[in-house]
Amino acid sequence: MAMDRYVITGKQRLEGTIRVSGAKNSSLPLLAATLLAEGTSALLEIPALADITHMIEVLEHLGCGVRRQDETLLINAGALESWDVDEGLMRQMRASNLILGPLLARHGRVKISRPGGCAIGSRPMDQHIKGLQQLGVKVKEKHGYIEAWTDQLRGADVYLDVPSVGATENIMMAAVLSKGITVIRNAAREPEIVDLQNFLNKMGAKVRGAGMDVLRIDGVDVLHPAEHTVISDRIEAGTHMIAAVMTEGDVVIENVVPEHLEPVIAKLRQAGANITLLDDSVRVQQRGRIKGVDIKTMPYPGFPTDMQPQFMAMLSCAEGTSIITETIFENRFQHVDELRRMGAQITIEGRTAVIRGVETLEGAFVEATDLRAGAALFLAALAAEEATVLEKVDYIDRGYENLEEKYRRLGARLRRVIQ
Repeated sequence: MAMDRYVITGKQRLEGTIRVSGAKNSSLPLLAATLLAEGTSALLEIPALADITHMIEVLEHLGCGVRRQDETLLINAGALESWDVDEGLMRQMRASNLILGPLLARHGRVKISRPGGCAIGSRPMDQHIKGLQQLGVKVKEKHGYIEAWTDQLRGADVYLDVPSVGATENIMMAAVLSKGITVIRNAAREPEIVDLQNFLNKMGAKVRGAGMDVLRIDGVDVLHPAEHTVISDRIEAGTHMIAAVMTEGDVVIENVVPEHLEPVIAKLRQAGANITLLDDSVRVQQRGRIKGVDIKTMPYPGFPTDMQPQFMAMLSCAEGTSIITETIFENRFQHVDELRRMGAQITIEGRTAVIRGVETLEGAFVEATDLRAGAALFLAALAAEEATVLEKVDYIDRGYENLEEKYRRLGARLRRVIQ
């Protein structure tokens, strides 16, 4: 399959205002949650991204009516016809597994194939399955398919071995229509979990504790459709902040929740960036070279693994030596070889990368291997001498809406070559 490429001329100082789109990683569970109620729910500010399109295809395959009116998606889940999802649809992205919980709650059964997505490490379904089994779900796995069914979901005390975001979301969505009380311990604490709780509660659910490591869900008999505006994308916001720093720019990033970005802001300030927090925007100014910093990725509220590749691009041209330790995904260093082609000096040992900053990166032919690796190479190209050809930008399209338009307005020189 031919993928598009970007041709980017570096060393352009970015200035101006850029607006962050709705969060992809919040939009996907919200879309899945619409399956829980008969009737039409409205979701606002859902970004137009490839992963969102795939999720909509999954919902339509199940019998939902979906239509877009400007920035609003209207999802009518009144006439659910199906409870099994085509393997081709499942393989396109991992988040399609988020329909497990809602379909078990609504239908009592579901059949999916193991999901696909970015190649950054195994994303085991075992936490999802174990949690659902505790709610009374029977699960059969064979030939790459997961079939699950239940006569009645029952509240339970569920402990997650690791604070998995997807498992927390799936168990929450199953538990809202179960009999009795469910407690999820060692739950993921991401802002996307809080956003899902807020939407479920608007639908009539009784969920509390999102953002903490213990969630309590009192099961109810029925949910109704609701309207909800998705939170802004903290990873997109963080990426724009680094772009401003790497180009010695002055950029105001709008539609930001600064609390969601605390570890990112702290590390950028430590590196010497000048960051001003406003109500729902941040201003990032940079003069001269940045200083190296050390980073260790951790589950929220720690430093996000989804920002690690972008920080590595920035630290490649920082003063001194930086160390990045990746604790979440086992092969999330696929961007290293490509950054080296641009002159970066990076050595890898196991889950640790040692980065010796160079004066400047150089343009080269590079290719994205996954979504955030693509973002890292995009940032490196903005800061590099001369031109960079970045292949396989379709990966970047999975998580960044209207990237070319947004960056052209800031003064970047780039064009997309459609293959």
